[in-house]
Amino acid sequence: MQLWKQIFIALVAGLVIGVLLNQTGNADIAKSIKPLGDLFIRGIKMLIVPLIFVSLVTGVASLQNLATMGRLSLKTVALYLATTAVAISIGLGLAVVFEPGVGVDLGSAKAVTAKEAPSLIDILLGVVPTNPVEALATGNVLQIIVFAILFGLSITLAGDAAKPVRAFFESAAEVVYKLTSVVISFAPYGVFALMVWVAGTYGMDVLAPLAKVIAMVYLGCFVHAMVVYGGMIRLLARLNPVRYFQGSIEPVMVAFTSTSSSGTLPVTMMAAERNLGVPRSVSSFVLPLGATINMDGTALYQGVCAVFIAQAYGVDLSSGQFMTIVLTATLASIGTAGVPGAGLIMLSLVLASVGLPLEGIAIIAGIDRVLDMARTALNVAGDCAVSVTVARSEGQLDQDVYDTAHVLRADDLGTSATGEHAGPVTETARAVS
Repeated sequence: MQLWKQIFIALVAGLVIGVLLNQTGNADIAKSIKPLGDLFIRGIKMLIVPLIFVSLVTGVASLQNLATMGRLSLKTVALYLATTAVAISIGLGLAVVFEPGVGVDLGSAKAVTAKEAPSLIDILLGVVPTNPVEALATGNVLQIIVFAILFGLSITLAGDAAKPVRAFFESAAEVVYKLTSVVISFAPYGVFALMVWVAGTYGMDVLAPLAKVIAMVYLGCFVHAMVVYGGMIRLLARLNPVRYFQGSIEPVMVAFTSTSSSGTLPVTMMAAERNLGVPRSVSSFVLPLGATINMDGTALYQGVCAVFIAQAYGVDLSSGQFMTIVLTATLASIGTAGVPGAGLIMLSLVLASVGLPLEGIAIIAGIDRVLDMARTALNVAGDCAVSVTVARSEGQLDQDVYDTAHVLRADDLGTSATGEHAGPVTETARAVS
């Protein structure tokens, strides 16, 4: 059975069982199942640091032409920022039309102290590690990305003298990809346990009062994926968008349940290479960067929540304030990259930028987990779309792999990264070196 089908069955089964446990007063049973899901999450988090480091080092080292790296960087960042701006615009538009905050009383909301976002200087200084080993040990993703890019670039500049180092990292990458396959094979069990816990803990009680907010965020994510990502694949990459949606379904579903773009990165990279034909030389650069700075789903959520809070407090937003929200959320998606609780930090920045009460965050926090599932899934879908578009623009996409829309099966996870399905991708990646 295809892996995405196993995950989907596990998701639905977990949701149904969780709701039943909640309705029958057995939420404790749901909580007792959660450690199984936590074990899966710990497994994929275990892969984040080695996967980002070795994949970025090998990816950058394979780009012998430094101009190619410059183009990749420019295209990737430009696409991520553009889609983020569109995402928050969609969120604002839906909230204005459907008015989720009308009739909601936030007068009793408890005060919330806004967390201070890092300044521009702090961001620039913070991405350069003073101790790379410490960055790897603490899992500082931005610092790891910068160090890995510089290390891979140095391998390229060193030429023949660095061949043994290049070979070591290529071998290490294969080992990490194999370990990734093993961990991902347990995804259905982890997804089931997490969904039982979410549904069993929250049930339907927390969803009812804020159903319109939840509906707006989920609808906005769906529209953004269909129109923006589908349009990007059709118009910019000139490919069949249906194949893109088929090929990216596994990482999207894992992101939906794990609520972690970085945690889903191993699945995203595997799907991009094996399902979508993105060469490793592109995926190893675009995807780790996207898992850190691409926050389309989070930006869309900012738009919906900002208008919701404004309506609930009876505040009319001007066109200038709408533009301020778009600009603030777009820039904050980079400014808060790698910061724990980035979603709520971004929301506090957006609210403060237009003078809305920060107390409104309190009621949003109650449904944040439910909203986080949708926005993380959209973030990961965006990572896949950008990787395909960039690979296509560079002439490196393996269209044979893309057109077959191969979807991972459980037995594929035992296939080596240089095996049947990964072969064309690996050959393409090596061709650019």
